[in-house]
Amino acid sequence: MSHHPRPPIIPLDMQWVNATIINRSAVERRCASHTARRSVKQQAQLAWLLRAITCIDLTTLAGDDTDATVYRLCAKARQPVRADLLAAMGMASAGITVGAVCVYHEMIPAAVQALRGTTIPVAAVSTGFPAGLTPFETRLREIALSVAAGAQEIDIVISRRHVLNANWQALYDEVCAYRAMCGDAHLKTILATGELGTFTDVARASLVCMMAGADFIKTSTGKEPVNATLPVSLVMMRAIRDYQQQTGHIVGFKPAGGIRSAKQALDWLLLIDEELGKEWLDASRFRFGASALLGDIERQIEHGITGIYSAANRHAMA
Repeated sequence: MSHHPRPPIIPLDMQWVNATIINRSAVERRCASHTARRSVKQQAQLAWLLRAITCIDLTTLAGDDTDATVYRLCAKARQPVRADLLAAMGMASAGITVGAVCVYHEMIPAAVQALRGTTIPVAAVSTGFPAGLTPFETRLREIALSVAAGAQEIDIVISRRHVLNANWQALYDEVCAYRAMCGDAHLKTILATGELGTFTDVARASLVCMMAGADFIKTSTGKEPVNATLPVSLVMMRAIRDYQQQTGHIVGFKPAGGIRSAKQALDWLLLIDEELGKEWLDASRFRFGASALLGDIERQIEHGITGIYSAANRHAMA
């Protein structure tokens, strides 16, 4: 997955954590102006939408998932855009795929089998997802089992109580243990930002998780009442930028939950471009956690090529 060295675990710096304070009004003003003034049109939009596809963690996390569900999802991951649309853009041989396929532990074998022969990694949600309240040893064992089953990326959930109680040492120790258990598999830490209360706590939790060796920091499980938003994403992007400037280490970012439209995807990509730079517009540094998003992007691509909005049933929905 990575085109850069993995971030190491570094000592917990409480002076840095405590000095981090976020001005909520300034963040919200910045995001309001971003959506009002930034847009891309026509051919440029098609290129941005193709880029968005390559950064999707195509996800199914439903209680009624079956092997057949996962096979279908993986088929879409391998061929996310209809061949005729790619040919019309001159991209038939570009090898466009999604960034990863994300499933529950029980679905890992089906995903590994369906993606054999590709470079698409399997990601598994872990550590008592989505609440993260199973016994700690069970959470560690869950990571180990998912890695053994073939997951190359592990999306863990943090214990929100550590953030709400400002117990930063406990959060740091927890994520360090998860990173160690992952081995070579990449660790994506889900903050569940909608349950953390303040932007300051989101920024502090982001810093602590990065110090503990997270390869990615991720907004949400997709199961909270409030999931990925542009303001909370801005807070996390700036934490990533500050972390790189201070340590030289690169950490990825993954917004997840509630991102369903091509327009939303463009808003996030443009914000990433402005805040972190074009080098972050790559699956090794940026992912969308989404299921319905891909269908709308493909529909918008067809509109860009033909000038006609097609019915949703013309597209193989993820």
